[in-house]
Amino acid sequence: MDGRLVDPGNAEISVFDHGLLVGDGVFETIKCIRGGTFALTRHLRRLRVSAEAMGLPEPDLDAIAEGVRACVAAAPPWPLGRVRVTYTSGPGPLGSARGKGPTASVVIAAEQPPLPETSSVTVVPWPRNERGAMAGVKTTSYGENVRALAYAHARGADEALFGNTVGELCEGTGSNVFLVRQGRLLTPPLSSGCLAGVTRGLVLEWCDGEEAALPLEALREAEEVFLTSTTRDVQPVRLIDGVALPAVPGPVTAKAMQIFAERAAADPDPQ
Repeated sequence: MDGRLVDPGNAEISVFDHGLLVGDGVFETIKCIRGGTFALTRHLRRLRVSAEAMGLPEPDLDAIAEGVRACVAAAPPWPLGRVRVTYTSGPGPLGSARGKGPTASVVIAAEQPPLPETSSVTVVPWPRNERGAMAGVKTTSYGENVRALAYAHARGADEALFGNTVGELCEGTGSNVFLVRQGRLLTPPLSSGCLAGVTRGLVLEWCDGEEAALPLEALREAEEVFLTSTTRDVQPVRLIDGVALPAVPGPVTAKAMQIFAERAAADPDPQ
C-alpha cells in the first residue's frame, strides 16, 4: 500500500477514499505463474491510459511495478495467481466531486483457482454505452458487471456478454470475445465500447485476428467462439444462451490456444 508491504489483515484505507465511495479509480489484474508475472509492462501501460481517461494524476508506474514484484516475491509460488493493482483519487467528499488527494495505490496478490477449460455465456439485456465517458476504461466502477454476471450465473452461464446501444457485440464482464466466421478470426473493435484487453491485443497480433463490427446475431451464426482475459488466456465457448456450438474447441480456436501458450511461455513480458 503506497510503497509499504503490509499483511492483508493489517491493511487500512480511508473510509473517505473516493474509490470506495463512488468508484473513482482504475485497476489492473496481472497473471502470475510460479513467482513470475505475465505482460506486466502492457498492464501498467493500460493503467496509465485508464488513469488519464479518468482525469486522475499520472500513476507512478515504477513504484507500482516494484509493489507488484514485492507482493509476488512474498507470496507462495502458486501454480496460478493474480495480482490486482488499484489506483484511486484518494480521500474525497461524500459525493461526486473529487478531493485533492493524495492518490492511493494498492497491490494485492492472491491464488487463482483454475478456470474451466470451456465456458458458457449468455447475452444480458443491458447495453454497453459505447459513447459513454467510461467506455473502454478499466474503472473500479464495476457495479454493472457485477449485476450482469449475477444474471448469467442465475441462468447457468459462466460469463455474461454485452451488446452496445446500436445492437453490436461488445464484450463480457471480464473478458473480450472472438468468433470465427468463414474461417476468419474476428473481434469487436474498440469503437464498440469494449475494453482494450491485454490478452485481446496479443491474440490479434499473434493469431492474425481482425477487428470487425459484429451484430449480436453473429454469435448465433459463428462457427467458433472464444473468450480472452488475463486469467482465461484463450477459453473456448461451448454454449451461448443454452445452445451448443458445433465444435469446442474448433480448429481456429485450438490453433489460437496453442500459439498463445507457446508465445506467452517464450516471452513473459511481450512489449
